[in-house]
Amino acid sequence: MLRAIWLLIVLAVSIAFAWYLRAIGGAIEMRVGDWFVSLPLWVMLVFLVVGFVVLHGLLRGWSALRSWPSRIRARRAARHRAEGDAAVTRTLLALSAGASDQARIEVRRARKLLGDTPHTLLLTAEAERQAGREEAANEAFRALAERDDARFLGLRGLLRSAMQREDWPEAQRLAREAEAAQPGAAWLREERARLALRTHDWSEALALKAPGLSEAALALAASETEGDEDRRAELERRAFQADPGFTPAALAHARQLRASGNERRARTVLQEAWKAAPHPEIAMTYLEGVRDVLERVKGAETLVQSQRTHPESRLLLGREATGALLVGRARAELEELVASGEADRRAFLALVDLERTEQGDTPAGRAAEAKWLRAATAAPPEPHWQCGQCGTVHLNWAPVCGHCGTTGRIAWTGRQGGSQAVFVAEKV
Repeated sequence: MLRAIWLLIVLAVSIAFAWYLRAIGGAIEMRVGDWFVSLPLWVMLVFLVVGFVVLHGLLRGWSALRSWPSRIRARRAARHRAEGDAAVTRTLLALSAGASDQARIEVRRARKLLGDTPHTLLLTAEAERQAGREEAANEAFRALAERDDARFLGLRGLLRSAMQREDWPEAQRLAREAEAAQPGAAWLREERARLALRTHDWSEALALKAPGLSEAALALAASETEGDEDRRAELERRAFQADPGFTPAALAHARQLRASGNERRARTVLQEAWKAAPHPEIAMTYLEGVRDVLERVKGAETLVQSQRTHPESRLLLGREATGALLVGRARAELEELVASGEADRRAFLALVDLERTEQGDTPAGRAAEAKWLRAATAAPPEPHWQCGQCGTVHLNWAPVCGHCGTTGRIAWTGRQGGSQAVFVAEKV
């Protein structure tokens, strides 16, 4: 309505202006050679307006005629877009319902209508994977990886496929490319950590700080594969500092310090480790090289003072006192350990040695030895390193079980104040 009013106003003004020009008179004359034309002003203006309208109409008509094919293409593209979007929706529904064959049909229709766009290629890969056609899915992922706007999506799918078929070199290559395409991606960091564990690349796993894994164990495992001595020593130190209660790390660090001539610091490390988690290997390393039996007793007392009532402390003191012929001291420690209910087979065998040392080959001595031997048969076994996956017993800790290939399940079976089981289970 408002536009009609404005149009009427414009027409009224135009007519009034034309009437005004007619009233004041005047003419426009044109001479070309022998031709002479004279027209009133208002007639000339009418001709100009009519000519402008006609010319404008002709130009608009020509423009419309030229753009007619593009308009046809645009309408066809819009129709294809609508039909393609509907096919994409049907593909998503089929994938959600687990109808892989229907999903493949619909996604082919979507690709025909929309072309190879990132979302049609991704849906193609998922439909083919759901149908069990891994190679066809990888072809779609490779097509995605060749696009600048969807390279990470393609590399992610190819990486997942490589890890599923345990092609570790290919997976490592794809992980590096994915990192370059999308630096710092959280998902990629987790996958790289898993890949590092499966390929036993402990330095990479340590650098990524894989969730749920012990830094101490990773640092120690990395040190065992490190060729540079300085770097190896630094990793052993890092492992110990991360968890003083992880015995293998403490032993490695102490031995490195001892080899470099820093005996005092090595003994301090072992004392800290004993305080965190007493372990028989710590005592063996601490007293290594001490020949005098009384000095060994003094050394053992120094080591265990922070954990004086721990079963390992009592057992160590009882054994060393027996070796020094301090039978009263040895009996007090060992019988106190038995009375605590925390003794294992080693404590009863130590009492057998004590009876043999104190009473010799006498009837009373043989009777006492028999008593403790019977008790040893019913006692818990001595602790050891054992794989929690297959049950294989190991002489030393290792990041991977050599029998079943499982990562992180070798743990110390005895009572510990610190953490000795430091990896999550990861089947290689």
